[in-house]
Amino acid sequence: MRPKRVATRQRLPGSPFNVPEVPLPPAEHFALQDRVTHDKYGLGSVIGVEEGIAVLVDFGAEVHRITAPYVKLFKL
Repeated sequence: MRPKRVATRQRLPGSPFNVPEVPLPPAEHFALQDRVTHDKYGLGSVIGVEEGIAVLVDFGAEVHRITAPYVKLFKL
């Protein structure tokens, strides 16, 4: 009696599990007094930086701590 051969699994081209992982884009670097815009809070100015962790932004009426990777925060 012969041992059974193990067949390799066939990957379906339309499978959602077949997608390679896309690395996150590098976090943007902010400095003090950088002018920024946020999708929810609007225009602001950076008043504090925790390198690679968060930035403190003054949006005029309120101050918010925005954590990395700063998805909705853009430098002007």
